[in-house]
Amino acid sequence: MKKGIFIISTLFLILFLSGQEIQEEAIAINIEVPVRVYDGNKFVEDLAIGDFEIYEDGVLQDIDALYFINKTTIARQEEKKIFTPKTQRHFFLFFEIEDYTKRLKDGLNYFFENVLIPGDSLTIVSPLKTYGFESESLEKMAREEIVDELGNILRKDAEIGSSEYRSAIEDVTKKARTLTALLGNPKERILYEDEGVVSQKEDVDEIFSEYIQLLEKLEFLRKIDEQKLFDFANYLQEMEGQKFVILFYQREFIPYVDPRVLDQAMQMYQDMPNFMFQLQTVYGLSSRDVSIDVKRVKQAYSDSSISIHFLFFTKPADYISGVRFVEHSEDVFSAFREMALATGGFIESSSNPEHLFQKASEAAETYYLVYYSPKNKKVDGKFRNISVNVKGKNYRISHRAGYYAD
Repeated sequence: MKKGIFIISTLFLILFLSGQEIQEEAIAINIEVPVRVYDGNKFVEDLAIGDFEIYEDGVLQDIDALYFINKTTIARQEEKKIFTPKTQRHFFLFFEIEDYTKRLKDGLNYFFENVLIPGDSLTIVSPLKTYGFESESLEKMAREEIVDELGNILRKDAEIGSSEYRSAIEDVTKKARTLTALLGNPKERILYEDEGVVSQKEDVDEIFSEYIQLLEKLEFLRKIDEQKLFDFANYLQEMEGQKFVILFYQREFIPYVDPRVLDQAMQMYQDMPNFMFQLQTVYGLSSRDVSIDVKRVKQAYSDSSISIHFLFFTKPADYISGVRFVEHSEDVFSAFREMALATGGFIESSSNPEHLFQKASEAAETYYLVYYSPKNKKVDGKFRNISVNVKGKNYRISHRAGYYAD
């Protein structure tokens, strides 16, 4: 199954009733903006409605109401107009992993023991399937039982759902080892993948071509389906309440021929045009461009008023003689980083899953809901940019980037 695609591809199996988050009138829209304010790493919880400034496309707006939310409770409120905030929490946990580690269970334990409360709903997306838990079922089952069951599910689904990707990694690794041996020993004959003895000069072109095909297959397997990202954003937009998407992404390494060997081969085979072309192709595959329209995706998720938290689970690279394992998460990391920032979420990386879940839970604990009615009443379908400040303070503020006026 395609790595990267499984994040979104099973979402159509989710069966929830949806509502309407943004209240619309004939010529006016009431905009809800979840806001988190930090002084360093400490959440600032004593702000009043007069402390905030909110701008839409650079124009200062009049704030109609401010609510301070603690989990699902409205702890404090100031209203010039009366609103009815929907504070039920919907959690979506995505696990983009190739293998399940015991430390993941520690993260799940923390989440179920310290984050989920009665009334929350939970959806788990594994590398293979989607599992939905309504609040009633979560209240009936023992937390330890749920964690043990989910651990077994994630282990099995990671093994099955990522099997094609892992197989491709193994194939690329074998070819990389072979090429390192061939290119590093130009005058010797070596054993090639248990298929017999081959000579370097005669077979390097063919083996290099196979190596490139496997690298290209690997790129295809991990390609993100942009349309499914938009479909998921549209789905969440229709859901009432506060929506927290926690994406747990495992650090990714791709096996390559040792660069020092490739540099040596470039000098050695300048008289072989086909080999030189293949070598340039490999260098091109070693750098990854973002394959989606990040700006449009950011705007779609901001419009849906979702908080995306991107948790980057770091792990050490494997060591295999003759192979250089290079981290290649930069395209996925940069894309989801921008999505998280655009939705008022955060990015955190650690080798400790429990720490990652702890940071994600803090964002779902306390926040402000700011309401305003835009001065620009046009329903023109354009994206309106939102900026939030606290008067006279240099606080770190996270909030959704804007919305579509439609």
